Amino acid sequence: MLFEFDDDQRMWQKSVREVLAKECTPALVRAVVDADGDHEPLWHTYADLGWTELVDPAQMVELAIVLEELGRATDPTPYLATLTQFAPLVPVGLIAPRESGAAVVKGVRARREGRVWFLDGRVLHVLDGDRADWFAVVADEGVFLVSADEVRAVRTPALDPVLHLADVTFSQVRVTQEARVGAEPPPHAHDVGLTAMAVTMVGACRRVLDLVLEHARTRCQFGAPIGSFQAVQHKAADMHVAIERAHALAYHAALTIAADDPDRPLAAAMAKAAAGECQALVFRHGIQLFGAMGFTWENDLQFALKRAKAGELMLGGAAAHRARIAELITSNHRDAGGTGASCS
Repeated sequence: MLFEFDDDQRMWQKSVREVLAKECTPALVRAVVDADGDHEPLWHTYADLGWTELVDPAQMVELAIVLEELGRATDPTPYLATLTQFAPLVPVGLIAPRESGAAVVKGVRARREGRVWFLDGRVLHVLDGDRADWFAVVADEGVFLVSADEVRAVRTPALDPVLHLADVTFSQVRVTQEARVGAEPPPHAHDVGLTAMAVTMVGACRRVLDLVLEHARTRCQFGAPIGSFQAVQHKAADMHVAIERAHALAYHAALTIAADDPDRPLAAAMAKAAAGECQALVFRHGIQLFGAMGFTWENDLQFALKRAKAGELMLGGAAAHRARIAELITSNHRDAGGTGASCS
């Protein structure tokens, strides 16, 4: 598998970046946080441009390009939850491109009476659960499509003030047999979610590095830009290396999903682990290189840092995925008939 973008993908990346530079500005993000600004016009822009139609697993690389740029811009819309957690669980075409969705993958019980199902349960911290039009609900009995009008969702505070998390309650929610859209989640759904979160974190970390480099070029101490100091250069270089490593693993995972490669679960776990390790280093160095300015509310650095850190806290952190990598490698080795090494 090649890691270099082809001409079409480079053009796609350029067009996405240009749209976001114009439409998803730092001023808009700050307005959403400070003044409860409206994200709907931006969401409609994405839909009009066809970004909400990237639901085919074969389009995972193109979707990853969008997600990286959205992470870099600290996107305030429900794009991440809709395209990477909800959409992989439901058949294509069930909802309109402008409608949003959220996924509930555990905590809900389903009970059947004839051709009717009843769903019960309370699930905490559902991404975009308070502003989704639809829910894809995974229970032992299958995957159900539920209208947001049938549930109670209450937004809860989050580390990233731009992200929406909600506690969602299902109380005797009645759904028809036709709303059972699958017997079980598609095999690629979890891997799409992990890879998407990883590439979003990479985008946020890249934004931190951009801000740090701009600061290092303009901030002067002892009569010289701080970027000329070797200690600053080393930290910036470490950030760059960590980001490029996480970037490569995230796009490798996207490629395995697009190609339906059997190594897809391993690649997704590696991507999420690398992104988690990357954000830890970038967070630490980013704050240190900005000094006291990095702690202020007025500095836009906070939004990128919080988006990267929130990504680490969702869908399992780096330590959990390193353990998952070891488990998958051991399982693959066992399935291949391998034997453990012996010492004499």
